[in-house]
Parts: sequence; structure tokens; C-alpha cells
Amino acid sequence: MSSVLMSLPLLASSSGGSVDWSGLPMWSVIPFAVLLLAIAILPLTFGHWWEHNKNKLIVALVLGLPIGIFMFMEASERHLPFTLHDHPVLGALHEYVAFILLLFALFAISGGIYVRGTLAGTPTVNTGILAVGALIASFVGTTGASMLLIRPLLRANSVRKKKVHVVVFFIFVVSNCGGLLTPLGDPPLFLGFLRGVPFGWTLALWKEWALVNGALLIIFHFLDSHFFHREDVQDKTSDLDEAVEKAREPFGIEGGFNFALLGGVIAVIYCSGQFHWPTGAQEGAMLALAIASIALTSKEIRTKNQFSYGPIIEVAALFIGIFLAMIPALKILNAKGPELGVESARAYFWATGALSSFLDNAPTYLTFASVAAGMKGLSADNLSSFLTPGAGAETLLAAISCGAVMMGANTYIGNGPNFMVKAIAEQSGVKMPSFFGYMGWSIAVLVPLFVVVTFLFF
Repeated sequence: MSSVLMSLPLLASSSGGSVDWSGLPMWSVIPFAVLLLAIAILPLTFGHWWEHNKNKLIVALVLGLPIGIFMFMEASERHLPFTLHDHPVLGALHEYVAFILLLFALFAISGGIYVRGTLAGTPTVNTGILAVGALIASFVGTTGASMLLIRPLLRANSVRKKKVHVVVFFIFVVSNCGGLLTPLGDPPLFLGFLRGVPFGWTLALWKEWALVNGALLIIFHFLDSHFFHREDVQDKTSDLDEAVEKAREPFGIEGGFNFALLGGVIAVIYCSGQFHWPTGAQEGAMLALAIASIALTSKEIRTKNQFSYGPIIEVAALFIGIFLAMIPALKILNAKGPELGVESARAYFWATGALSSFLDNAPTYLTFASVAAGMKGLSADNLSSFLTPGAGAETLLAAISCGAVMMGANTYIGNGPNFMVKAIAEQSGVKMPSFFGYMGWSIAVLVPLFVVVTFLFF
């Protein structure tokens, strides 16, 4: 799960990084594992009860709060300063607030943009929308691209019966793999930028980006064509004729001023890594942009978008527990990373990616970058040392970057926008796969592609 760019200055300081957390008991990771199982199982076993966000919050707090208290006591025993940079619980809560406020800003702003003239959800149109998302995700962030495009995609496919795969591939491409080319695309890359990686270096990963996203788009087009032609011919013909008729309406965008607010979000993200802002300034800027969109956008536009606050409330309820419960897992990983025996670029790709599928991919990136730096005798504080001629470490940094970004697509919690897209789709009536059902898709589609990436590039 990726924390957001807004929290990266905090992560870059490695809160509590000088403290030895290797002695944390392994049982402290159990509540995090139980919370993941609850997210996976409860919708299947207690579906009606789980529909209420209040109950999601109860489960999240029951499992997250005890760990928060435990880590608070551990920090007290180690006499850690009660500051955001040094205290693990305060740091996690700060990351959570930044995470939710960025998602809320993007959610509110994108909900104020309405694309007039409904497209027909044909395989060609759907593939085109995903391709556009893959192109812009590296420049407006995977979260920004996801929130901007998911509603037009859902409207385009409103008459389709089989459309779960459309949303699943949208998460694969737009919410994750598309964000590999610049530090603005995904938090781990921005963290690398803060640690000295040149802004344009990630463009060198264009081959990995093109292979994975190109393959996903081709697979999707064939799969979508298969489902499209298997739908009931009579119903499909009449419904799509109606959709095409709507598509002949003059194309236009309502609430276009929200693009300026979206640009404001991107500017805040970039500037947060360039300048030292007082605590709370970044979060305040995000909240101000969200409020501006809510105040200035007409209710009619949000009604057309079927906009409601349910999805963002659901994410906020679940992720407070996740952010608290995963503190020990991240600390243990950071302390024992060198003991994992990771040496080759291939091993770094899979180790970083596997853990980024379930943990925060920004500190996971930093942990393995630090381990690799130590192995090569390089500076973990200045990751540009990986690019020094003769160091033989550039491939390691590429493997870590690709693993952290791409494998966030493996689970619903692997990256921030994944769960948000799922919630918006379900609000629109799409019956999304369960936690394990989604992983079935990722194992069948993504893992073979990652194997190909391993042998071709690492």
C-alpha cells in the first residue's frame, strides 16, 4: 500500500531510523495480518454487516488501536522524542492524515469534472481510456489519473453486463503500472528523488513501462472483445445503439476549472519535496483545494457524476487501522532487511514488490535501497551514488523502483488508489471481486508479466 506523496518528507527523515527495532516481538505483526484477512473474508461471510462503514471502522480500530498503544509504550521505553520525525505512532498518524487529505482532495476535485457526451463502452474505447491513463499517470500521479478517469470509464460501460475485468485492468494500468516514468507518478519514486535520484532518471525505465503496460493493454483488448461479443446480442445491440446515440452529443467538459485545482495538487506535491514547509502546511493546502472544489462546483455536476462521500469514508475507516497495525511490520522489515539475503537485482525486484503488495511501498523502497547501498558500499542518504559509473548498482535501483511501483497492483491495498477505485466501482453497481478474487486476477495476469520483466531486464 502506498502512502501518498504528501508524507514523503516525513518518510525521508526515516522517523526513528536510528533506533534498533529488531527486538520487536513477531506477534506484533499478527493484528495486521488479521486485519488483511478481515478485509478479505468479512465481505463474503458477513456481507450485509460489512456494508456499513461504521462496522469497518470498528474492525479497523479493534485491530489497529492496541498496536498503536503497544508501539507508543515501546517508544516511551526507548525515550524517543515526542515529535513527528522520531515517534513511530505520531509519524504513522501524520502519514494517515496526509494520505486521506490527498485522496480526499483528488476525490473531491475529480468528482467536480463531468465529461459530457457518453462514450460507448466498446473494446476500442475502453482500451483507449486505459492507454490515456497509462500515459498521464506518471505526470499527475496514479491517484490523480485514477480519480480523473474512473467515472467516465464506468459511464461508458454502464450498459455492459460483464465489466468487472474493465475495472480490474484499470487498477493494473492506471492506478499502478502507469506511474513508473517520473517521481510524480508514485510515492517510492518521489522518495528516491528526495534522496538524490535525478528527476529524469526514471524515464530510463521506459522499456519496463512500455512492456508491462503495452502487454496489459493488448491482453485487455482481447479479453474485453471476448466478453463484449459473448453478451446477449439483442440486449447488447439495443443498449449500445442507445449509448452510441448519446455519444453523438457534443463533447464537452463541465467544471473545467477543477483542472486548475488538480494542477494545484500537483504543484503542492512537487513543492513539498523542494522546500521546507512548516508542519501541517501541506495538509492544509490539500484541504483548501478540496474545499474550493466543493464550494465552487455546482451540485448539478456532482449529481451527474453520481458523486457521494461513501467511497472516501470507507477508505478512511479501513486505513486508520492499516496505518497503525503495520507499524511493527515496517519497523521489523527496516531492522532486519540486511538479514533477508537479498543480493541480485532479480531478488530485489521480487522482494521489494512482494512486500509492497501489502505494506507501504515508500518505506519498503527506502529499506531495500538502503540494504543495496550497504551491500555495494554506497551512500543510502544519496541514492545518486547508485548511478556512479563503475558502481554496478544502477540495475539494482531499477529493480527496486519497478518492484515497488508495479507490484502495488497485486492487491487492493497495494497502492492508495486501488481501494478507492474499487469503492467507486461498487457504488456504481459493479460487483467487484473479493480480496482473494482480485489476487486471483493479479496472479493470473500480472505475475507472468513480472516473470518476463525479471528475465528481460534484471
